Amino acid sequence: MSGSGPEEPQPGDTAEVRLQEAEQDWAAAKAFYDNLVSKKPRPPKPQHAITVAVSSRALFDLVAERRIYEEQGVEKYVEYQQENENVTLKPGPAFYFVKALEHVNARLLELYPDDEERFDIVLMTNNHAQVGVRLINSINHYGLTIERFCMTGGKSPIGYLTAYLTNLYLSADSEKVQEAIEAGIASATMFTANKDVAYSDTQLRVAFDGDAVLFSDESEQIVKEQGLDRFFEHEQMNENKPLAQGPLKGFLEDLGKLQKKFYAKNERLNCPIRTFLVTARSAASSGARVLKTLRSWGLEIDEALFLAGAPKGPVLVKIRPHIFFDDQMFHVEGAQKLGTIAAHVPYGIAQKYHKSA
Repeated sequence: MSGSGPEEPQPGDTAEVRLQEAEQDWAAAKAFYDNLVSKKPRPPKPQHAITVAVSSRALFDLVAERRIYEEQGVEKYVEYQQENENVTLKPGPAFYFVKALEHVNARLLELYPDDEERFDIVLMTNNHAQVGVRLINSINHYGLTIERFCMTGGKSPIGYLTAYLTNLYLSADSEKVQEAIEAGIASATMFTANKDVAYSDTQLRVAFDGDAVLFSDESEQIVKEQGLDRFFEHEQMNENKPLAQGPLKGFLEDLGKLQKKFYAKNERLNCPIRTFLVTARSAASSGARVLKTLRSWGLEIDEALFLAGAPKGPVLVKIRPHIFFDDQMFHVEGAQKLGTIAAHVPYGIAQKYHKSA
């Protein structure tokens, strides 16, 4: 007897149904928010946004609070946070970077009021929900637009990064950053600068190392294992062969997409995003392959500085980036000492040598 029950779903239907349901959810949420009067911009849809997830210890200075947690335990820590929930937290290493992202958003909304391709900052923390009030109060005190929170109550938040469609994850916890890198998510460990530096309020300035950050570590492996002469020879032989991508290539690509939106409005000279390549490579001996790789990717870098092994710290002082990404801790530490907020990308062969040291 032929049944008249519902048809079995086809294998390819499930993803499409989920996408339709998600679109319906967003449409319902938009209809709700459209009826509310607010001066705050609404968060963009995650699939359109460039999502930057930031931990609470990266966004705010929680050194004293962390000490309480480590020395007295979680109960005393939560109690302290609740007792001080009306005491505003001081800025942490990612604070001015987040402020600069929000300035870019403001400029984008002026030019493209209905466009959702902009930054969405998510607070991604393993803090307990009871601590959330102090974090919210501090965020509101500084006028930050951070609407999405993920507070995991002591559990690692890494599993949620994919669910939040994260493009970049910044944390003060090196183990969580390593876990995120291994999951294929662009991530870095934030370090506070040892000196106070004035950062631009009108332009997001991001500096990248090359090998093992924007590019893979294939060339760095040759330096470490076979020496500089073999490295120079290898790079010249492979000048026209693009390097494989590194963990931060996607974030540079995201910045480039937003820059082009400003260029399209004749705002190139007033663009609120500027990118820098700061590499220990020598321009004459190994620089051409880097520049040709970027060209092959269709990416522009605003300024390229080839230092031929010289310290990066003094150059970074002139650049004054909101963040500088590097895979080698001695470059991160050198930048820190001179006042640059640096972020360590734990990727590639340099990590093997760092651990053995």
